[in-house]
Amino acid sequence: MTVPRLSVRTRLTLVYGSLYLVSSAVLVAVTYLLTVHTMDQRLTVAGDDVNPAAFTRLRDLASRGDVSALVELKAEANRRVAEQKREVLEQLLQSSLVTMLVLGVLAVAIGYVVAGRMLRPLHAVTATARRLSESNLHERIALDGPQDEIKDLAETFNRMLDRLNRAFDVQRRFVANASHELRTPLTINRTVLEVALASRKSPPETKALADVLLGNTARHERLIDGLLTLARSERDLAARTATPLPDVVQGALGHLDDLAGEAGVDVEARLAPVVVTGDPVLLERCAVNLLENALKYNVKDGRVWVRTGVRDGAAFLQVVNTGRPVPSYEVEAIFEPFRRLRPDRDRTGSADGTGLGLSIVRAVVEAHGGTIETVPRDGGGLSITVRLPVSERPVPALAGVP
Repeated sequence: MTVPRLSVRTRLTLVYGSLYLVSSAVLVAVTYLLTVHTMDQRLTVAGDDVNPAAFTRLRDLASRGDVSALVELKAEANRRVAEQKREVLEQLLQSSLVTMLVLGVLAVAIGYVVAGRMLRPLHAVTATARRLSESNLHERIALDGPQDEIKDLAETFNRMLDRLNRAFDVQRRFVANASHELRTPLTINRTVLEVALASRKSPPETKALADVLLGNTARHERLIDGLLTLARSERDLAARTATPLPDVVQGALGHLDDLAGEAGVDVEARLAPVVVTGDPVLLERCAVNLLENALKYNVKDGRVWVRTGVRDGAAFLQVVNTGRPVPSYEVEAIFEPFRRLRPDRDRTGSADGTGLGLSIVRAVVEAHGGTIETVPRDGGGLSITVRLPVSERPVPALAGVP
């Protein structure tokens, strides 16, 4: 059984209280010993100080020479002095302990409040760190007060944010420039090849070569588009909107009608109304990639089932497909970039795709704060369930959704 760790504030409070109780106990012990020593020195068997009647009797006995009675009377006086001494010390000890306990509780409460005030700047640092994302890295921690260790920590954190902000700016510019620089030459090549294919003057050998090159160019375009989408989806979302999940899936199904017909796969959709918060473009790309994967890695006359709805307080998109049996140890590998469930799955060219589809799905789901559950289906194929936080907005009426 794991022991829960105490917070810094609680540990500081315990330290304050322990130090106070230890110092109070030492003070009480020293006071007690000094009181005992003083009473031993000053309390005597002076009968007039302890019991005036006993002192008068003692004087009479001494004048008559009654030694035994004198000794007995002296012993009785000593006993009375010892009893009074013991009573005084007990009262002193009890009052000291009660005072120490009361002040100890008060010291713990004051220590808890003081520790909270001392840790308040650290709470500001923690709150800022939780609030920050790629879209608001310009925020800084502004702490007032002396130049102490906590302010040094805040300034160090601010300098780290400066470096992160510059790094993300460089990444954004790189993605934008790469998108332009990589797509432009491929677009030009595709145009030239299409012109060559359409030209009547091109010999058959040139057209055959142009057709092969056009296919490679199309694959490179898909690869670049997938890489750029993966880079964009791995970053935090700059804007989030309430998005009906069934509409996203219907849009994805519309894009893949031809592919489903070519593959000879029957698609069954049951889309219950649910609204999530996120980027509609990335969510649609996530649905397209899931459905495209279910169609490509299927069997002839196979089936694909698509479901949306709410389960256990979270929105879900489930895609189940028939196909060849998938070993459980290969489930995690399919979400890695450039991996496929084929003998040649590691970073090899294929007409099936770029090997980035499910990697983009995982990046999009993580950017939306969701999770993915992948289970091999009995009889072959996979069941992939994406869970996303439900939007707080009311679910609008969706026409045409069963």
